[in-house]
Amino acid sequence: MKDWGRKVGPLTGLVIVFTLFSLLRPASFPTAGNIELMLLQTAVVGTGALGMTIVIVSGGIDLSVGSMVALSTVTIALLLNSGVSPIAAAVGGVAAGAFCGSLIGFLVTRLRLAPFIATLAMWGALRGAAKGLANEQVIVAPSTWLNNLLNVLTDDQKWMIVPPGVWLMLILACIVGAFLNYTRLGRHIVAVGSNEQTARLCGISVERTKLMVYTLGSGFAALAGVLQFSYLTVGDPTTGTGMELDIIAAVVIGGASLAGGEGRVLGSLVGALIMTVVANGSTKMELPNWVQEIVTGGIIIAAVALDRYRHRRME
Repeated sequence: MKDWGRKVGPLTGLVIVFTLFSLLRPASFPTAGNIELMLLQTAVVGTGALGMTIVIVSGGIDLSVGSMVALSTVTIALLLNSGVSPIAAAVGGVAAGAFCGSLIGFLVTRLRLAPFIATLAMWGALRGAAKGLANEQVIVAPSTWLNNLLNVLTDDQKWMIVPPGVWLMLILACIVGAFLNYTRLGRHIVAVGSNEQTARLCGISVERTKLMVYTLGSGFAALAGVLQFSYLTVGDPTTGTGMELDIIAAVVIGGASLAGGEGRVLGSLVGALIMTVVANGSTKMELPNWVQEIVTGGIIIAAVALDRYRHRRME
C-alpha cells in the first residue's frame, strides 16, 4: 500500500494542479491547444529527466546537463553546416554527449571525485566548449526535418495526436523503464544506488556501472539537446542555462530519492509535467516570474521533505 502511494502521489499532484488552474482560467488553460503547448514545453526537460533518473537512482547527481544541451545544439548546427545528413548530425550530437558523460564517469570512478564536484566542473567546461565551438554566437543551420520535431501539429498531422518530439520522449521513457527493471545493468544500477558496499560484495563492478550511468545520463541530455535544437532551429551556446535544476527537480518531484536506489520513469515525466503546468498556469494568470519560481521552489522542498520523512518512517 505504501509503495502504491508513492507511485500515485506525483500523478495525484499533477491532477490537483491541473484542476486548480482549469478552475481559475477555464477559458484559456484546459484547451486542446494549450495542452499541446504544455506537452511541447515538457519534451526537452522530460527527455533530460530520463537520463537524470538513471543517475539519481545510482546515487549520483549531474549538474552539467544544461551545458550538455547547449553543446549538443551547437554540435548539431555545425554538422548540418558541414553538409552531413540530419540523422548523422543528431547522432553526432548524442555521441558528443555520451563522450562527455564518459569523462564524468572517469572523474568519478578513477579520480574519486564526488559527483557534485565532477559534474559542477563539467558544467563550466561544457558551457565554455559550446561557446568556443560557436565562436560565442548563435549558429544558423539549414532547415531540415529536425526543425519539425517540436512544431505544433498542422491539420494534416492531427492523426499523430501529439508532435513527433513528444512521441520520442514517450518511446524513450518506455525504453528506460524497461532498462531499469528488466536488464542486468539496470538492476546493477539500482543495487549500487541502494547500497554501494553491498553491491560490491555481491560481485557488481561498481566503477564500470557508474561509468555507464554517466555515459547514459549525458547521452539523454544530448537527446534533449536534439529537441532543444528543433525548438530553437539554431545552435545556441547559451541555451539550457539553469535547465539542470529543472531536470533534477522533475526527477525529485516524481518520487526519486536523492539517497539513491529509488526512482521511476513515469514519476519523472509527471514531475516534468507538474513544473510545466505550474509555469503555464502562472503565465495564464499573469503572475510574475518570481512568483512562479517561488512556487516551484516550494514544490521541490515539499517533495524532498516527503522523501526524507518516508525514509525515516522506513528506518
